[in-house]
Amino acid sequence: MNRWGIPPWLEKEVKNRDKACIYCGIQMLEQMPPSGPRKAVATWEHIINDASIVNRENIARCCFACNSSKGTKKLSDWMNSNYCKRHGINKDPVAEIVKQALKIERETDASRRFCSGSQKSTPRAEHL
Repeated sequence: MNRWGIPPWLEKEVKNRDKACIYCGIQMLEQMPPSGPRKAVATWEHIINDASIVNRENIARCCFACNSSKGTKKLSDWMNSNYCKRHGINKDPVAEIVKQALKIERETDASRRFCSGSQKSTPRAEHL
């Protein structure tokens, strides 16, 4: 396993899948250039910020700049950030794995609202 707890088979699979940043789409560098910015260097990403979720749906690669900007933010919150707006990152151009994570996040949030009773109810029409 690497230092992020990613097993070798998953590391290889994800490296083959994610040649470009899953968020902004730039082609990533495997190593830090001797001089110059490191924003295009490939980094490991937990799409949903939970280090215990180590599977092909949550482990991905993104550029240093996007990973640095996202940090520990919730994916949907980060997608609405100024950084994403400036870089044209939204639900359309991102990789399919990100689209799936956003969908799961929406479903989970809806389920939590429903279970907590905070879902708004529609007023019933009163009979006269």
